[in-house]
Amino acid sequence: MIVLGLETSCDETAAAVVTDDRQILANKVLSQLDEHRPFGGVVPEIAARSHLDHIGDLVEQAMAEAGLDFVELDGVAATGGPGLIGGVFVGVMTAKAIAAAHKIPFLAVNHLEGHALTARLTEGDAAAFPYLLLLVSGGHCQLLAVEGVGHYIRLGGTVDDAVGEAFDKTAKMLGLPYPGGPALERAAQSGNDRAVDLPRPLRGRPGCDFSFSGLKTAVRHRIEEMLGSQKDLSDAQVADLAASFQRAVGDVLADRCAHAMDQFKQTYGRPGPLVVAGGVAANQALRARLTELTAERGTELLAPPVSLCTDNAAMIAWAGMERLQLGLTDPLDFAPRPRWPLDQLKGVA
Repeated sequence: MIVLGLETSCDETAAAVVTDDRQILANKVLSQLDEHRPFGGVVPEIAARSHLDHIGDLVEQAMAEAGLDFVELDGVAATGGPGLIGGVFVGVMTAKAIAAAHKIPFLAVNHLEGHALTARLTEGDAAAFPYLLLLVSGGHCQLLAVEGVGHYIRLGGTVDDAVGEAFDKTAKMLGLPYPGGPALERAAQSGNDRAVDLPRPLRGRPGCDFSFSGLKTAVRHRIEEMLGSQKDLSDAQVADLAASFQRAVGDVLADRCAHAMDQFKQTYGRPGPLVVAGGVAANQALRARLTELTAERGTELLAPPVSLCTDNAAMIAWAGMERLQLGLTDPLDFAPRPRWPLDQLKGVA
Protein backbone atom coordinates (compact mmCIF):
# COMPACT_ATOMS: atom_id res chain seq x y z
CA MET A 1 0.00 0.00 0.00
CA ILE A 2 1.11 3.56 -0.72
CA VAL A 3 -0.08 6.77 0.95
CA LEU A 4 0.58 10.43 0.11
CA GLY A 5 0.78 12.68 3.17
CA LEU A 6 0.46 16.46 3.49
CA GLU A 7 1.50 18.63 6.44
CA THR A 8 0.54 22.33 6.74
CA SER A 9 -0.23 22.84 10.43
CA CYS A 10 2.37 25.53 11.19
CA ASP A 11 5.31 26.94 9.24
CA GLU A 12 6.50 23.96 7.18
CA THR A 13 4.76 22.99 3.95
CA ALA A 14 5.41 19.31 3.36
CA ALA A 15 4.45 16.37 1.14
CA ALA A 16 5.66 12.78 1.42
CA VAL A 17 4.97 9.31 0.09
CA VAL A 18 5.39 6.19 2.23
CA THR A 19 4.67 2.49 1.79
CA ASP A 20 3.27 -0.06 4.21
CA ASP A 21 6.70 -1.72 4.45
CA ARG A 22 8.09 1.52 5.94
CA GLN A 23 9.82 2.91 2.88
CA ILE A 24 9.84 6.69 2.51
CA LEU A 25 9.69 7.15 -1.26
CA ALA A 26 9.70 10.96 -1.03
CA ASN A 27 9.78 13.50 1.78
CA LYS A 28 9.67 17.14 0.70
CA VAL A 29 9.70 19.95 3.28
CA LEU A 30 9.67 23.67 2.53
CA SER A 31 10.49 25.81 5.57
CA GLN A 32 9.05 29.29 6.00
CA LEU A 33 11.73 30.43 8.47
CA ASP A 34 12.91 33.31 6.30
CA GLU A 35 9.36 34.63 5.94
CA HIS A 36 8.70 34.65 9.69
CA ARG A 37 12.17 35.56 11.00
CA PRO A 38 11.60 39.35 10.77
CA PHE A 39 8.65 38.97 13.17
CA GLY A 40 10.44 36.70 15.67
CA GLY A 41 7.73 34.04 15.38
CA VAL A 42 5.12 32.48 13.13
CA VAL A 43 2.52 34.86 11.66
CA PRO A 44 -0.59 32.75 10.89
CA GLU A 45 -1.73 34.76 7.87
CA ILE A 46 1.71 34.64 6.25
CA ALA A 47 1.94 30.90 6.97
CA ALA A 48 -1.43 30.13 5.37
CA ARG A 49 -0.63 32.15 2.25
CA SER A 50 2.75 30.43 1.87
CA HIS A 51 1.14 26.98 2.20
CA LEU A 52 -1.36 27.93 -0.51
CA ASP A 53 1.43 29.16 -2.79
CA HIS A 54 3.61 26.06 -2.46
CA ILE A 55 1.54 22.96 -1.63
CA GLY A 56 0.73 22.13 -5.26
CA ASP A 57 4.36 22.22 -6.37
CA LEU A 58 5.48 20.12 -3.39
CA VAL A 59 2.87 17.45 -4.14
CA GLU A 60 4.08 17.29 -7.75
CA GLN A 61 7.71 17.04 -6.59
CA ALA A 62 6.94 14.28 -4.08
CA MET A 63 4.98 12.21 -6.62
CA ALA A 64 7.72 12.67 -9.23
CA GLU A 65 10.44 11.66 -6.78
CA ALA A 66 8.42 8.58 -5.80
CA GLY A 67 7.94 7.75 -9.48
CA LEU A 68 4.20 7.38 -9.07
CA ASP A 69 0.95 8.54 -10.61
CA PHE A 70 -2.02 9.44 -8.40
CA VAL A 71 -3.92 6.34 -9.54
CA GLU A 72 -1.25 4.20 -7.83
CA LEU A 73 -2.01 5.69 -4.42
CA ASP A 74 -4.12 3.77 -1.90
CA GLY A 75 -4.95 6.88 0.11
CA VAL A 76 -4.13 10.54 0.75
CA ALA A 77 -3.64 11.85 4.29
CA ALA A 78 -3.45 15.40 5.57
CA THR A 79 -3.05 17.00 8.95
CA GLY A 80 -6.60 17.79 10.06
CA GLY A 81 -5.52 19.56 13.25
CA PRO A 82 -4.46 20.75 15.70
CA GLY A 83 -2.65 23.72 14.27
CA LEU A 84 -3.00 27.16 12.74
CA ILE A 85 -6.41 26.78 11.16
CA GLY A 86 -5.65 28.66 7.93
CA GLY A 87 -2.76 26.37 7.14
CA VAL A 88 -4.67 23.24 8.16
CA PHE A 89 -7.44 24.21 5.73
CA VAL A 90 -4.94 24.38 2.86
CA GLY A 91 -3.64 20.87 3.43
CA VAL A 92 -7.06 19.34 4.07
CA MET A 93 -8.68 20.88 1.00
CA THR A 94 -5.75 19.83 -1.20
CA ALA A 95 -5.97 16.24 0.06
CA LYS A 96 -9.75 16.18 -0.38
CA ALA A 97 -9.39 17.36 -3.97
CA ILE A 98 -6.87 14.62 -4.73
CA ALA A 99 -9.05 12.00 -3.04
CA ALA A 100 -12.17 13.09 -4.92
CA ALA A 101 -10.47 13.39 -8.30
CA HIS A 102 -8.80 9.99 -8.11
CA LYS A 103 -11.45 8.17 -6.06
CA ILE A 104 -9.13 7.15 -3.25
CA PRO A 105 -9.69 7.29 0.53
CA PHE A 106 -9.11 10.54 2.43
CA LEU A 107 -7.53 10.39 5.89
CA ALA A 108 -7.62 13.30 8.34
CA VAL A 109 -4.61 12.79 10.61
CA ASN A 110 -4.19 14.33 14.03
CA HIS A 111 -0.83 16.12 13.91
CA LEU A 112 0.08 14.80 17.37
CA GLU A 113 -0.72 11.24 16.32
CA GLY A 114 1.67 11.77 13.43
CA HIS A 115 4.44 12.48 15.94
CA ALA A 116 3.23 9.69 18.24
CA LEU A 117 3.47 7.00 15.55
CA THR A 118 6.71 8.12 13.86
CA ALA A 119 8.77 5.65 15.90
CA ARG A 120 6.71 2.84 14.37
CA LEU A 121 7.82 4.05 10.94
CA THR A 122 11.50 4.32 11.85
CA GLU A 123 11.98 1.67 14.56
CA GLY A 124 9.59 -1.05 13.38
CA ASP A 125 8.87 -3.86 15.86
CA ALA A 126 10.85 -2.11 18.62
CA ALA A 127 7.90 0.31 18.87
CA ALA A 128 5.22 -2.35 19.25
CA PHE A 129 2.17 -1.32 21.26
CA PRO A 130 1.96 -0.42 24.09
CA TYR A 131 4.72 2.12 24.68
CA LEU A 132 5.27 5.25 26.74
CA LEU A 133 5.37 8.51 24.77
CA LEU A 134 6.98 11.81 25.70
CA LEU A 135 5.61 14.35 23.23
CA VAL A 136 7.61 17.58 23.35
CA SER A 137 7.27 20.49 20.94
CA GLY A 138 6.69 24.22 20.81
CA GLY A 139 3.02 23.83 21.63
CA HIS A 140 2.79 20.50 23.43
CA CYS A 141 4.39 18.74 26.37
CA GLN A 142 2.71 15.57 27.58
CA LEU A 143 3.26 11.97 28.62
CA LEU A 144 0.95 9.32 27.22
CA ALA A 145 0.52 5.58 27.19
CA VAL A 146 0.11 4.56 23.55
CA GLU A 147 -2.03 1.44 23.43
CA GLY A 148 -2.78 1.51 19.71
CA VAL A 149 -3.79 3.69 16.79
CA GLY A 150 -6.36 6.12 18.18
CA HIS A 151 -5.88 4.83 21.73
CA TYR A 152 -3.96 7.24 23.98
CA ILE A 153 -4.08 7.56 27.75
CA ARG A 154 -2.80 10.88 29.06
CA LEU A 155 -0.57 10.47 32.13
CA GLY A 156 0.47 14.10 32.47
CA GLY A 157 1.00 17.38 30.67
CA THR A 158 2.25 20.91 31.17
CA VAL A 159 0.33 23.17 33.52
CA ASP A 160 1.72 26.29 31.79
CA ASP A 161 4.35 26.56 29.04
CA ALA A 162 5.26 23.73 26.68
CA VAL A 163 8.95 22.90 26.79
CA GLY A 164 9.56 24.13 23.24
CA GLU A 165 7.89 27.42 24.10
CA ALA A 166 10.17 27.73 27.14
CA PHE A 167 13.21 27.14 24.93
CA ASP A 168 12.10 29.79 22.43
CA LYS A 169 11.28 32.41 25.08
CA THR A 170 14.52 31.78 26.96
CA ALA A 171 16.48 32.09 23.72
CA LYS A 172 14.79 35.41 23.01
CA MET A 173 15.71 36.72 26.49
CA LEU A 174 19.32 35.69 25.80
CA GLY A 175 19.31 37.62 22.53
CA LEU A 176 19.65 34.50 20.40
CA PRO A 177 18.25 34.43 16.85
CA TYR A 178 15.00 32.85 15.66
CA PRO A 179 14.25 29.95 15.76
CA GLY A 180 15.23 29.98 19.41
CA GLY A 181 15.35 26.29 20.34
CA PRO A 182 18.13 25.26 17.95
CA ALA A 183 20.01 28.51 18.63
CA LEU A 184 19.94 27.86 22.38
CA GLU A 185 21.21 24.30 21.87
CA ARG A 186 24.13 25.61 19.81
CA ALA A 187 24.98 28.25 22.41
CA ALA A 188 24.87 25.67 25.20
CA GLN A 189 27.58 23.58 23.56
CA SER A 190 30.29 26.00 24.72
CA GLY A 191 28.75 26.68 28.14
CA ASN A 192 29.12 25.27 31.65
CA ASP A 193 25.81 23.59 32.49
CA ARG A 194 26.49 23.94 36.22
CA ALA A 195 27.48 27.60 36.15
CA VAL A 196 24.03 29.05 36.91
CA ASP A 197 21.76 27.79 39.66
CA LEU A 198 18.25 27.28 38.26
CA PRO A 199 15.14 25.60 39.71
CA ARG A 200 13.71 22.24 38.62
CA PRO A 201 9.93 22.86 38.76
CA LEU A 202 7.85 19.95 40.14
CA ARG A 203 10.89 17.67 40.45
CA GLY A 204 10.23 15.11 43.14
CA ARG A 205 6.51 15.87 43.24
CA PRO A 206 3.96 13.09 42.65
CA GLY A 207 2.45 12.67 39.21
CA CYS A 208 3.62 13.29 35.66
CA ASP A 209 2.76 16.95 35.04
CA PHE A 210 5.27 19.57 33.90
CA SER A 211 5.79 23.25 34.61
CA PHE A 212 8.28 25.51 32.87
CA SER A 213 7.09 29.08 33.50
CA GLY A 214 8.99 29.32 36.80
CA LEU A 215 12.20 28.14 35.16
CA LYS A 216 11.77 30.75 32.44
CA THR A 217 11.20 33.45 35.07
CA ALA A 218 14.30 32.32 36.98
CA VAL A 219 16.36 32.75 33.81
CA ARG A 220 15.09 36.32 33.48
CA HIS A 221 16.12 37.06 37.07
CA ARG A 222 19.59 35.56 36.51
CA ILE A 223 20.00 37.71 33.40
CA GLU A 224 19.11 40.84 35.38
CA GLU A 225 21.59 39.86 38.12
CA MET A 226 24.37 39.19 35.60
CA LEU A 227 23.81 42.39 33.68
CA GLY A 228 24.28 44.71 36.63
CA SER A 229 25.67 47.87 35.09
CA GLN A 230 26.75 46.25 31.83
CA LYS A 231 24.65 46.68 28.69
CA ASP A 232 24.72 43.14 27.33
CA LEU A 233 25.65 39.67 28.47
CA SER A 234 28.98 38.35 27.28
CA ASP A 235 29.07 35.35 24.94
CA ALA A 236 30.37 33.23 27.82
CA GLN A 237 27.49 34.29 30.07
CA VAL A 238 24.95 33.51 27.35
CA ALA A 239 26.54 30.08 26.82
CA ASP A 240 26.52 29.29 30.55
CA LEU A 241 22.88 30.34 30.93
CA ALA A 242 21.86 28.34 27.87
CA ALA A 243 23.69 25.25 29.09
CA SER A 244 22.32 25.58 32.63
CA PHE A 245 18.77 26.04 31.32
CA GLN A 246 19.11 23.02 29.04
CA ARG A 247 20.41 20.89 31.91
CA ALA A 248 17.52 21.98 34.14
CA VAL A 249 15.01 21.02 31.44
CA GLY A 250 16.70 17.65 31.05
CA ASP A 251 16.48 17.01 34.79
CA VAL A 252 12.78 17.91 34.82
CA LEU A 253 11.98 15.71 31.84
CA ALA A 254 13.88 12.79 33.35
CA ASP A 255 12.11 13.14 36.69
CA ARG A 256 8.64 13.34 35.15
CA CYS A 257 9.39 10.45 32.77
CA ALA A 258 10.61 8.33 35.68
CA HIS A 259 7.24 8.81 37.38
CA ALA A 260 5.45 7.91 34.15
CA MET A 261 7.59 4.81 33.71
CA ASP A 262 6.56 3.66 37.18
CA GLN A 263 2.89 4.13 36.29
CA PHE A 264 3.36 2.43 32.95
CA LYS A 265 5.05 -0.57 34.60
CA GLN A 266 2.21 -0.94 37.10
CA THR A 267 -0.29 -1.10 34.24
CA TYR A 268 1.59 -3.01 31.55
CA GLY A 269 4.23 -4.95 33.50
CA ARG A 270 7.26 -3.20 32.02
CA PRO A 271 8.70 0.35 32.16
CA GLY A 272 8.73 1.12 28.45
CA PRO A 273 10.11 1.55 25.87
CA LEU A 274 10.10 5.33 26.09
CA VAL A 275 9.43 7.01 22.75
CA VAL A 276 10.28 10.70 22.47
CA ALA A 277 8.70 12.70 19.63
CA GLY A 278 8.13 16.28 18.54
CA GLY A 279 10.47 19.09 17.58
CA VAL A 280 12.25 19.27 20.95
CA ALA A 281 13.16 15.59 20.54
CA ALA A 282 15.81 16.80 18.08
CA ASN A 283 17.81 18.28 21.00
CA GLN A 284 20.83 16.01 21.46
CA ALA A 285 21.48 16.93 25.11
CA LEU A 286 17.91 16.03 26.07
CA ARG A 287 18.16 12.77 24.13
CA ALA A 288 21.34 11.92 26.03
CA ARG A 289 19.67 12.62 29.38
CA LEU A 290 16.68 10.43 28.53
CA THR A 291 19.00 7.68 27.26
CA GLU A 292 20.67 7.66 30.69
CA LEU A 293 17.26 7.38 32.36
CA THR A 294 16.07 4.48 30.23
CA ALA A 295 19.35 2.63 30.73
CA GLU A 296 18.95 3.02 34.49
CA ARG A 297 15.38 1.68 34.26
CA GLY A 298 16.25 -1.33 32.11
CA THR A 299 14.47 -0.22 28.97
CA GLU A 300 15.37 1.81 25.86
CA LEU A 301 14.80 5.21 24.34
CA LEU A 302 13.33 5.25 20.85
CA ALA A 303 13.79 8.55 19.05
CA PRO A 304 13.18 9.18 15.33
CA PRO A 305 15.93 10.73 13.19
CA VAL A 306 16.20 14.47 13.72
CA SER A 307 14.68 15.12 10.28
CA LEU A 308 11.50 13.32 11.37
CA CYS A 309 11.23 15.01 14.78
CA THR A 310 10.30 18.41 13.41
CA ASP A 311 7.11 18.80 11.36
CA ASN A 312 7.15 16.67 8.21
CA ALA A 313 4.71 14.87 5.94
CA ALA A 314 6.27 11.39 6.20
CA MET A 315 4.83 11.10 9.73
CA ILE A 316 1.41 12.17 8.44
CA ALA A 317 1.55 9.68 5.59
CA TRP A 318 2.55 6.91 8.00
CA ALA A 319 -0.19 7.73 10.51
CA GLY A 320 -2.59 7.76 7.57
CA MET A 321 -1.26 4.36 6.51
CA GLU A 322 -1.83 2.90 9.98
CA ARG A 323 -5.38 4.26 10.03
CA LEU A 324 -6.06 3.11 6.46
CA GLN A 325 -5.00 -0.43 7.35
CA LEU A 326 -7.61 -0.38 10.14
CA GLY A 327 -10.33 1.00 7.90
CA LEU A 328 -10.37 4.36 9.70
CA THR A 329 -10.96 6.62 6.71
CA ASP A 330 -12.69 10.01 6.82
CA PRO A 331 -15.56 11.58 4.84
CA LEU A 332 -14.95 14.51 2.51
CA ASP A 333 -17.02 16.76 4.79
CA PHE A 334 -14.42 16.47 7.56
CA ALA A 335 -13.97 19.87 9.24
CA PRO A 336 -10.40 20.98 10.07
CA ARG A 337 -9.80 21.57 13.79
CA PRO A 338 -7.56 24.13 15.51
CA ARG A 339 -7.70 22.00 18.69
CA TRP A 340 -7.84 18.20 18.69
CA PRO A 341 -6.63 16.38 21.84
CA LEU A 342 -5.14 12.94 21.27
CA ASP A 343 -7.43 11.29 23.76
CA GLN A 344 -10.43 12.31 21.63
CA LEU A 345 -9.36 10.19 18.65
CA LYS A 346 -11.26 7.16 17.48
CA GLY A 347 -9.60 3.79 17.05
CA VAL A 348 -10.46 0.13 16.67
CA ALA A 349 -11.24 -1.58 19.97
